Amino acid sequence: MPDMPDNEDLKLLQKVIDEVLPRCIVTSAKQDHNIAKFLTNMGAATGDVDKPEIVLFPNMDFGLEVSKQRILSRQFPFIPSHMTATEKILYLSSIIPFESPLMVRALGGLLKFLDRRRIGVELEDSTIGVPILAFKKFVLMDIVNMDQDTFCVLQIFKSEVHPSVYKLSSGLKEGLSLYGILNRCRCKWGEKLMRLWLMRPTRNLTELNKRLDVIQFFLLAQNHETVLTLQDCLKNIKNVPQILRRMNLSHTKVSDWQALYKTVYSAVCLRDTCRSLPSSIELFQTISQVFTDDLHYIASLISKVVDFESSISENRFTVRPNVDSIIDEKKRKLMGLSDFLTEVARKELETLDNRIPSCCVIYIPLIGFLLSIPRLPTMVDKSDFEIEGLDFMFLSEDKLHYRSARTKELDSILGDLHCEIRDQETLIMHQMQTKILEKSAVLNNVIEYTAHLDVLLALAVMARENSYSRPCFTHRHGIHIKDGRHPLMELCAKTFVPNPVDSGEANGRIKILTGPNSSGKSVYLKMVGLITFMALIGSYVPAAEAEIGAVDGIYTRIHSRESVSVGLSTFMIDLNQVAKAVNNATERSLVLIDEFGKGTNTVDGLSLLVAVLRHWLNQGTQCPQVFVSTNFHSLVQLKLLPDTPLVQYLTMETHQDGDELIFFYQLKEGVSTVSHAANIAALAGVPPKVIARGVEVSELIRNGKPIRRIDHPSKGSQLERCKSLVEKFLCLDLDDPHVDLEKFMSQEVLPSAASIL
Repeated sequence: MPDMPDNEDLKLLQKVIDEVLPRCIVTSAKQDHNIAKFLTNMGAATGDVDKPEIVLFPNMDFGLEVSKQRILSRQFPFIPSHMTATEKILYLSSIIPFESPLMVRALGGLLKFLDRRRIGVELEDSTIGVPILAFKKFVLMDIVNMDQDTFCVLQIFKSEVHPSVYKLSSGLKEGLSLYGILNRCRCKWGEKLMRLWLMRPTRNLTELNKRLDVIQFFLLAQNHETVLTLQDCLKNIKNVPQILRRMNLSHTKVSDWQALYKTVYSAVCLRDTCRSLPSSIELFQTISQVFTDDLHYIASLISKVVDFESSISENRFTVRPNVDSIIDEKKRKLMGLSDFLTEVARKELETLDNRIPSCCVIYIPLIGFLLSIPRLPTMVDKSDFEIEGLDFMFLSEDKLHYRSARTKELDSILGDLHCEIRDQETLIMHQMQTKILEKSAVLNNVIEYTAHLDVLLALAVMARENSYSRPCFTHRHGIHIKDGRHPLMELCAKTFVPNPVDSGEANGRIKILTGPNSSGKSVYLKMVGLITFMALIGSYVPAAEAEIGAVDGIYTRIHSRESVSVGLSTFMIDLNQVAKAVNNATERSLVLIDEFGKGTNTVDGLSLLVAVLRHWLNQGTQCPQVFVSTNFHSLVQLKLLPDTPLVQYLTMETHQDGDELIFFYQLKEGVSTVSHAANIAALAGVPPKVIARGVEVSELIRNGKPIRRIDHPSKGSQLERCKSLVEKFLCLDLDDPHVDLEKFMSQEVLPSAASIL
């Protein structure tokens, strides 16, 4: 929740507070600080001293499973009481998106609040709950309503198992999806923001036009070099929030300092570039202002203090020369220590027993200076290690280590140089971390605005490569597209035939699309949905021109979800998807329905489709923008829909050339009365005999004639067989003793009887 919301959010939130929960806000106890801070800011912004009451519940009351059980166990008057839990979920899923855990938890907490306060039933018996007549979803931002099914059928996102055997257990990769083709981002934060924009399409026209203005600027030919410069800088924007968290915990690594330096240096480059760009574009002006000189300060501080070459070789934070005189002095002593220790060892050897051939003085961090002597053959027991004037320390690899008067003197004079240097450099690192954390606000701004810049650059690159055009928005209801293309299909097909979309405010709000199978009806519906969706995230669209009216939701019934895990029939899931559209679509919504009703009896499926369409037609000009594809030709032949300007019939153009069916994939006004199923079956590889029999049965049904079974002979052939059998019997001489009647019965009568009967 932001610290200071804008005025529109304040007004809408205040309306919700006043009308839905009179002067109350229900929240988790863990969120009380943020809520209180938000309400304080809201009161300061609106001048409202009488702030809403804050109702704190334990966090467990907002648990996902607890909230779901609270919803399912409650008896709502609009749900039949005999429904099972699964049926309740199905019924409520057309109203409540159960795939959204935050909304389920919010509703569960709200129901708990109503049970405790007993609003409206304070004087009733405790067994009587607060009557809930309906659910109404409120959105505090201009987010376009889309459910998980719509994201799936439009292929906004598509996860696939990674083909590499080394990454099978690590996760998924993005498949052929809108996010997959648009994601040309150069940094991690750009990818995250693009995913967020795709998950939250907006109808805020001001925000959308700001995004489009930036893309339009980047598409100008004279700005191509600027685009390349910005993209090169964006590649170096690293995971700054993680680095700042490590600084707070004092767990900073050498790689973190490198990443932070690259990020800050690149941010300065981005700022300088944006300052040379037109200030009329808000994003450039904002970057020029919020990327303050604190970035220069951080970059200069890191470059002057951190010795990256030495830090990498030693795998720890090291300081450049001339930063700290004490560290420089100790490092000089440490560098000249080798020759000095050799001289000390020579003097020590002069005082040792003549049997000792050699010795050396070594330095061990945390232990200090020691005299190392090779073990003599006579030194067997520990008592043999004792040497007068030396303190035995330990034996290692046939080397005896001692403390002498000189090594003790070295410890007192030189001390533990390595540890002292490290301690001093660590202290400097902590001081640097403190100074950088004080400037963390500018680093957070860097992440926020470079992500915006990265996403818009990615959209501009995609628009240039695929000849996308800028959509324009209008407050009128309707969608008008010239030469629209499916953004995914055109990348996969050798040629793609563009088609128009013309859905007006009063005319043709319901489009009935007919045509043969495989003629492109489903692709057309998805094209309408994707172009509208791309416009609502602030992207250029694959069309020559596009005018998008006010859209508050996109609802689809195109593909059936996998139904085994939910234990529901395919047709039941189709009905649930249509129910969501019927219950939630407004005059500003876009509804895409493909082949609804084919999952049940033809008459029942057609009846349901007509009933749904008539439900929207009864709303007049308040009905949503509806695109329906169907193979129910009776819908038109029986004139099941009224003759109204709201309905427009379209078809996909085809041509029959002998036995060959040619698809033009071109939309035209009219109705298709033939499905050409036989031609499609031939293209699918169905055997010709099966196709011929199918055509025969289809013609018989269409003409109202009886269907003869091909596995039974006709009556004429049966009569001929009977006559032949009788003639053979009459030719028998029954008086002849050589005539074998049993043989005649077994060889002639019985086989013939089996075929005749």
